[in-house]
Amino acid sequence: MDETGRIASDRRRMRRWLYLCSGLIALMVVVGGYTRLSRAGLSIVEWDVVMGVLPPRGEAAWQEAHDLYLASPEGSKVNADMSVAEYQRIFYIEWFHRLLARLVGLVVALPLLAFLLRGTIPRGRRAAFVCIGLLFAFQGFLGWFMVASGLVDRPSVSHYRLTLHLLAALGLLALCLWQALGLRDDAGSGTGVTAPAQARRLGLALLSLILLQITWGGFVAGLKAGQVSNTWPLMFGTWIPIGSMGRVVPLWRDLVDNVVTVHFTHRWLALLVLALAGWTWWRLRSVAGVPPDARRAAGLLLALVLLQVALGVTTVLLGVPLWVALAHQATAVLLFATAVVLNQRLRQT
Repeated sequence: MDETGRIASDRRRMRRWLYLCSGLIALMVVVGGYTRLSRAGLSIVEWDVVMGVLPPRGEAAWQEAHDLYLASPEGSKVNADMSVAEYQRIFYIEWFHRLLARLVGLVVALPLLAFLLRGTIPRGRRAAFVCIGLLFAFQGFLGWFMVASGLVDRPSVSHYRLTLHLLAALGLLALCLWQALGLRDDAGSGTGVTAPAQARRLGLALLSLILLQITWGGFVAGLKAGQVSNTWPLMFGTWIPIGSMGRVVPLWRDLVDNVVTVHFTHRWLALLVLALAGWTWWRLRSVAGVPPDARRAAGLLLALVLLQVALGVTTVLLGVPLWVALAHQATAVLLFATAVVLNQRLRQT
C-alpha cells in the first residue's frame, strides 16, 4: 500500500473509532438516565476503580454492602426497610452503569493510544484527540463527584453536579462527532462549501438554545421537578404560576433551585427551541450556498424537536413513567447530536 492509501486507511479507522465512541457515549447517557429513574444511582456508596469491577461475592459480602447502603442518607431515610434481595436489584443497575463506563473507557483509551504512538493523527487534530481522552477521564471523576453529593446528608445528588455530568458527556459527544466529520471532509467527502454567515449564525443559535434547554432538563431531573405538575399547557390551572414562583432569592437562584420555576422554564424553553428549529429549517431551504446535507440535518432536527416536545408533554401528563421519561432523555441526546452535525456541515471547508 502506498503512502496515500495508508493515510486514507488510517483516517477511515479513526472515523469509525470516533463514531463508535459517539454511539457509546450516547448509550452511557441513556443508561445513566435509566439508573437515575430507577433510583439506583446511590446504591453503591464506594468508588473502587479496580475491585469495583466485580459485584459482592457470597452472602457475607452482600450483607456488608447492604449495611453500608443503609448507613447512607438514602438508605437510612428512604429505604430503611429494604431487604438484601431488593438492594441487589438496584445495586446491579448502578454496577452495570459503572462497568459500562469502564468498558467504554477502554474503547476510548486503547485505540487513542495506538493512534498517538503510530503518529497517524493529523497534526491539526492531535490536541482534539488528546482532549477526548482527558475529557473521558474527567467524566469518570464527575460521575463520582455527583454521587458523592448524595452520600453526605441528603438522599439525592446535587442537581448542579448531575447537570454538569450530563453536559460534560454531551461536550465529549460533540467533540467526537465534530472530529469524525472533519476527517471525512479531509478525505474529500465534503462539499468544500462554507455556508453563508446568516446560516451559520442560525445554526449556532439553535445549538446554544438546545444546550440551554438540556441544562434546564438536567435541573428538572436532579430536582425531580417533572412531577410538580401533571397538566399541560397550564400549571395549577394557570399559564404562569406566579404564586409558586419567586420564592427563592435572589432571582437567579429561583430560576435554578425552585422546582416550580425550573419546571415552568423547561416547558417554555421547549417551545422556543421548536420555533427556532422551524425558522432555521425554513431559512436554510431558501438561503443560497447552504450544503444539501446541512439542509437535511435541519429537517431531521425539526422532526426530532417535534418528537421531543410530544415526549415531554406525555411525560408530564402520565406522571413521569420510566420508559417515556427515558425516551425523552434519549431523544434529547439525538437532538443535540443532530444540532452538532448541522453546525459542522455549515462550517465545512
